[in-house]
Amino acid sequence: MTSTKQKQWLPYLMVLPAMTIMAVVVVLPICSTVVRSFRTADGQFTWDNYLYFFTSAEAWQSLRFTIIEAVIVTALSVVLSFLLALYLRFVKSPVSRLLGRMYLLPRFIPGVAAVYAVMNVIKNSGTINRIAMAFGVDFKPNLLYDMKGIVLSNLWFSIPFSAMMMSAALSNVNDSYIESARDAGCGSLAILRRIILPLTYKDIIVSATFILMGQVGAFTIPYLTGPNNPKMLGILLYQQAGTYMDYERAAALSVLMFLLCLGGAIVYIRSNMKEEVWESGR
Repeated sequence: MTSTKQKQWLPYLMVLPAMTIMAVVVVLPICSTVVRSFRTADGQFTWDNYLYFFTSAEAWQSLRFTIIEAVIVTALSVVLSFLLALYLRFVKSPVSRLLGRMYLLPRFIPGVAAVYAVMNVIKNSGTINRIAMAFGVDFKPNLLYDMKGIVLSNLWFSIPFSAMMMSAALSNVNDSYIESARDAGCGSLAILRRIILPLTYKDIIVSATFILMGQVGAFTIPYLTGPNNPKMLGILLYQQAGTYMDYERAAALSVLMFLLCLGGAIVYIRSNMKEEVWESGR
């Protein structure tokens, strides 16, 4: 009887260290942030921390700017990385093999160094301008300190990450499926719509979710390449906590950013639940 009870408790004891670490590192800080977001500096309950972000023109502009930037980066990253993954998977050439070895290189370059490298290319006195000057044209791209600079810099990081996930998904698409569809008279678009997308849509959703959540809380790239106003929510959060020392208002903004990311997480969870229901035959 004692041995049976020990076997029943053994799985819970094995996961207890991991659950304890998760509670201390993740759950407690989240709960503390939520509670603090409803407090004033002297500990009184208030809604003012949230009302500020719903009534302040600066906060609304930052929210709109962040959502537009996140959607643009997510959409472009998913589309471009999917096209790149398709090329690497189905085109057998020296160029595709070279790209297959090089496209992950940005993942191994420190973020700050990579951002400065991109800035040296796209700024008005950067590489693009110098090449144009060699042909007698004083071309200034005006890509920095604007949303365009943030988008370009984020694509530099997001496309390799998303392409890596989609390449792994496309590697599971058996060549026999493609050959059978072609034998049946299907064109490239029909194969993409009827075979490739149904087998890879989950990975597309996962990569889009991760990119979207990363953009909502982005700091380094917007701080170095973005405008002073409007600003990304990550910069606004930094100002509230680091410049104004208003930790309660910063906590409220943290909760709002978490709720924005929650939308992407819900889409990801729903896609997984639909797949589980389909696999169980219900």
